[in-house]
Amino acid sequence: MEILAGLLLPFLGTTAGAACVFFVRHDLNAKLQKVLLGFASGVMVAASVWSLLIPAMDMSGGMGRLAFVPAVVGMAAGFAFLLAMDMLIPHLHMGSDKPEGPKCTLKKTTMLVLAVTLHNIPEGMAVGVIFSGLLTEQASVTFMGAMALSIGIAIQNFPEGAVISLPLRSEDGMNRGKAFLYGTLSGIVEPIAGGITLFLAQFITRMLPYLLALAAGAMLYVVVEELIPEAVEGEHTNVGTIGFASGFAIMMILDVALG
Repeated sequence: MEILAGLLLPFLGTTAGAACVFFVRHDLNAKLQKVLLGFASGVMVAASVWSLLIPAMDMSGGMGRLAFVPAVVGMAAGFAFLLAMDMLIPHLHMGSDKPEGPKCTLKKTTMLVLAVTLHNIPEGMAVGVIFSGLLTEQASVTFMGAMALSIGIAIQNFPEGAVISLPLRSEDGMNRGKAFLYGTLSGIVEPIAGGITLFLAQFITRMLPYLLALAAGAMLYVVVEELIPEAVEGEHTNVGTIGFASGFAIMMILDVALG
């Protein structure tokens, strides 16, 4: 039950954020959006380092000075995986009128949800692989450390859910129920990706350091490719930076205090 709760927490964070559409009348202002994007970036970077890359290197301690190899190889694979997903799946980022990926006839709202879904895949993978380390009794992974990662991702998913549901309501004229549904659906991929990763990782225990680093690389790709550029675009770039520092500090505290 504890592992199921850990897998579902990030999804519940997205759902709670999407529910803001029932309580907030207007879209989030640009400054607040930048703060939230920066915050999400900080959480993801800190989680990648403390919850994924460092444990990956700790598990590879038997390799001596080459303990960094699984982390580097896995991180590169994570970047390559998200780059391929970015190129193969049509999607549209909030505030942009130009779709990315292959040409298609999908609706704008569908492509907006696909964009956030792409961001959520590596987060689900990260939670799945960290709990897999717990099941395989890796000394560098503790239950509280795994829960810290899950809680941290759930916290940063709250604004993500709001950032997708509120604009669908205010800009596209969608009713609240449908906007909430779209915001929620963008996060459903997390427990699915987490469950699949958890299932597969149990059969390839030796690959666990690589999988941890792969999830970290995928998360860092999202941060560098999408979140940070959006957080520092145009005016009020300093608030995005402050949001980043806050998110990084909170995730670092969660991981060290609970881990």
